[in-house]
Amino acid sequence: MSNQPAPAPLLIACALGIEHLALRTGDRSGADGPVTFVRTGMGPRAAERSLTGHLAEPALAEAAVLATGFCAGLAPGMHPGDLVVAEETRDPRGSVACLGTELLVKELARILPGRTVHTGPLTGSDHVVRGTERSDLRATGAIAVDMESAATLLSAVRAGERPVAAVRVVVDTPEHELVRIGTVRGGISALRVLRRVLPAFFEWHRSLLLPRR
Repeated sequence: MSNQPAPAPLLIACALGIEHLALRTGDRSGADGPVTFVRTGMGPRAAERSLTGHLAEPALAEAAVLATGFCAGLAPGMHPGDLVVAEETRDPRGSVACLGTELLVKELARILPGRTVHTGPLTGSDHVVRGTERSDLRATGAIAVDMESAATLLSAVRAGERPVAAVRVVVDTPEHELVRIGTVRGGISALRVLRRVLPAFFEWHRSLLLPRR
């Protein structure tokens, strides 16, 4: 009988039903250890409430947390289907540094050749960002914005020390803004990308399980 401790679980959080469906129907064969998919609901308050509740469960108390789903790109030249790997998430309550950014970029480039992967700060908002507000956020150095990642990761680290990361797929760009959340230009492309990201997430999780040297 092995005396090795059970591997730390991985919690993958998203907000929307369509994101949750894309992830759950992706390739889940490469997971090391238990994986929990959580649909938090839209907005920072829902994300905070959901994460706090899930991480209070004994089985998830030490889980690594990865926030994912769709986002709005802030930089000119971004395209639907591009990927954003956060170096940090930030909102008015503070910032959270992400772990393993370089590994995620490498793995996403490997499994999604031809897709552009952007890295930088991912900022949070409590509403869909449009017009001049987008350029104002860009001026802070952020490369993308969504409503849940910052709250998700902040709630995760407040619940206990753990690895965290955020990876988002661009659906909304400065040149092509959303009319409403349900009508996404480039949404089919972004959805296909989101269905294929799991192997990169599992490799990130696997790297956390390796013995420290």
